Amino acid sequence: MSKNVVIIGSGFSSLSTSCYLAKLGYTVTVYEKNTTIGGRARQLKKQGFTFDIGPSWYWMPDVFEKFFNDFNATASDAYTIEKLNPAYKVFFKNKESITIEDTLEKICSAFEKEEKGSSKKLKKFIKIAKDNYDIAIKDIVYRPGVSPLELVTPTTIKKLSQFFSTISKEVKKEFSNKKLIQILEFPVLFLGAKPSNTPAFYSFMNYADFGLGTWHPKGGMYQVILGIKKLAQSIGVQFFTNSTVDKIIVENGIATGISVNSSYINADIVVCGADYHHGETLLNKEYRQYSEKYWQQKTFAPSSLLFYVGFNKKLKNIHHHNLFFDTDFDIHAKDIYDHPRWPDDPLFYANFTSVTDPDTAPEGKENGFFLIPLAPGLEDTEELREIYFEKIITRFEKLTEQTVKNSIIFKESFCVKDFKDQYNSYKGNAYGMANTLLQTAFLRPKLKSKKVKNLFFTGQLTVPGPGVPPSLISGKLVAGLIENQYNISREIKSPIELNKL
Repeated sequence: MSKNVVIIGSGFSSLSTSCYLAKLGYTVTVYEKNTTIGGRARQLKKQGFTFDIGPSWYWMPDVFEKFFNDFNATASDAYTIEKLNPAYKVFFKNKESITIEDTLEKICSAFEKEEKGSSKKLKKFIKIAKDNYDIAIKDIVYRPGVSPLELVTPTTIKKLSQFFSTISKEVKKEFSNKKLIQILEFPVLFLGAKPSNTPAFYSFMNYADFGLGTWHPKGGMYQVILGIKKLAQSIGVQFFTNSTVDKIIVENGIATGISVNSSYINADIVVCGADYHHGETLLNKEYRQYSEKYWQQKTFAPSSLLFYVGFNKKLKNIHHHNLFFDTDFDIHAKDIYDHPRWPDDPLFYANFTSVTDPDTAPEGKENGFFLIPLAPGLEDTEELREIYFEKIITRFEKLTEQTVKNSIIFKESFCVKDFKDQYNSYKGNAYGMANTLLQTAFLRPKLKSKKVKNLFFTGQLTVPGPGVPPSLISGKLVAGLIENQYNISREIKSPIELNKL
């Protein structure tokens, strides 16, 4: 007999969960507080310009492909992707820059120009990173974080030492050029922590970067959301927007439904895909697993100050993705993690999808997405946003050798307050809880509530961690736990067997 599942939120993890459960025979309904689905991955359209509000990097294409394959489909059935060349450009002081192209051989050549002998070291480093990636994908990230024993396999035991070193240490052992070090430390920022606090095993992100490459879905990342939504609807999932969940209803320790816009909705199973901390606040205190002190002691991924800018001309000396590392990375990192404050000279990132995807801006114009990483929980005012836009746009003009301020048609911003208001994000974090050594796998908040029967969680604060591909995986994992408990489908007997879909 089918069971009725309600899912709170409609980000990547919720969409993934909905698809897997619907395929297994559950009746699934998704409730989203905002006017459109997608969670942090929503879209802004204005005056003919299209912007992804949140995620803008399409890495680990194999994880997306694996997701669609589980439903006898391919990613190309849902949207079109192209591999970017160059993948991105990195700007440094004194107008110096390094362009990362689309093959390891080309990247090795770029490294060799900066540091003699570095190409050989890079190949060795990426070989280890690829090995780590294969282990992570096959042995770690598709496990539900229930037990420490999930991490103990013949392959992971061989890698144990890498959990007690850091990305920063391993990179600096091999490379002395500061620019190359920054490029190699950059990918782990997607995990939400400093390279000096991230286990060396996570070098698999470097393979995701240099080995698998950087891709772009035509029309933007939101096309992925729409593609998964279409898949979900095709197997029976229902979606309701403008639907704020204000309570998870618990009777005698069992989740029996939710309150949506103050109206009761009955459910056999409740899955919270909203920010985990917020999800627990929807429960009475006696049913919360984690105290406020617990959350305060955790290391969260940064928040961000984002700008969406329409330019009335095509810009020069830029690529699709651009990193501006012309200021001190270590100082900015301390301002995020060690003594939270607004940085004096922030690093920043800019993307212009209209460089490779002309449909995302009117002809002859450019769309600009600018991001400054910030400590979560900072004071956020319009005055501060303007100060920081002036800081980065002035540096942008200098480093790209062009004038752009007088070419701005419009500018919209998004920061800490918006993450809190629109996503109920803890301290306004942008993408979850960081993957540090003590916040990995079974040490992260649990997919299954320990205090409330029939209540589950998914998303970037639980396993496997922050980022879009991990969010897709998180949805699969929680669906596996649910099926393991209720056994609606005779085909699947455990969370691990769900991977065989």
